[in-house]
Amino acid sequence: MIQVNTDITAPIATSHPREEEIDEFEISVPSPPELMKRRAKKHVGFIIGGTVVVLVLILAVFAPVIAPSDPYDQTLTNRLLPPIWHEKGSWSHPFGTDALGRDYFSRVIFGARISLMIGFFAAAVSAVVGSALGMVGGYFGGKTDAVVMYLINVKLALPGLLVALSLVSVFGGSLIALICILAFLFWDRYAVVTRSVTQQIRTNDYITAAQAVGASRLRIIVGEVLPNLMNQIIVIASLEMAVAILVEAALSFLGLGIQPPTPSWGLLVSEGRSFMFFKPYLVTIPGLAIFILVISINMMGDGIRDITAPEGRN
Repeated sequence: MIQVNTDITAPIATSHPREEEIDEFEISVPSPPELMKRRAKKHVGFIIGGTVVVLVLILAVFAPVIAPSDPYDQTLTNRLLPPIWHEKGSWSHPFGTDALGRDYFSRVIFGARISLMIGFFAAAVSAVVGSALGMVGGYFGGKTDAVVMYLINVKLALPGLLVALSLVSVFGGSLIALICILAFLFWDRYAVVTRSVTQQIRTNDYITAAQAVGASRLRIIVGEVLPNLMNQIIVIASLEMAVAILVEAALSFLGLGIQPPTPSWGLLVSEGRSFMFFKPYLVTIPGLAIFILVISINMMGDGIRDITAPEGRN
């Protein structure tokens, strides 16, 4: 005979898996910050460029501590001493001295301050002006967008370097003047990109939802549009920073930028060109510094683009 278990306390078999089994087979999806960290660790260009930029930034910030001597001290008895890699070089002047006996290593380190300050602040000011115009034109459209496009077209029609030369000759080559002039040269690039992207963003559902709940236009632009533009703005700023450093070096080389005795990499190249056939290190050292910093900033900017938005890149 078949015995039937009538014990009501016996466990009832179910087809549902236990909680432990569900947790065991759950799929872990990495968050966007985790994905960006993984891409950053594998991006060689971003690592190299970022490392060089950070090192130059540390040298610039701690220049008074790192520099072996004052970059303005002149010792004519020690003029044009060779760098350490020459036979007569010494560690007291690792990069030698210039025509006035000033320590070249100290002047190169303090020159990094000028280049980074001008590059960063010029890119920041132009980012604020250009992004604001681009977002306003792209969001409101109509006559407002027509005015913004007219300003962009006028700016694009101007020859950038000639305008910079003219403005510097009028307003001088002080640090603040150079930052304002370079910011005037680069704002249109931010405006073009942010206007185009804003026109795409304003048709999204979350913009319509913000409008439906009564959010103001300023609240929508600052709280909804701007965060979605930060990736493009950061990438453009990193690239424009490199261009600003190059333009400042060119103006200083021509004698229209930073004025002596303030050390600037472009000014160091200009001062050393009279001795370039006899003391080539006076030109090659600041020239290599400009080259390495600009390449590193471009590599870092391109890496940021790949890390934050890798779609469409190979």
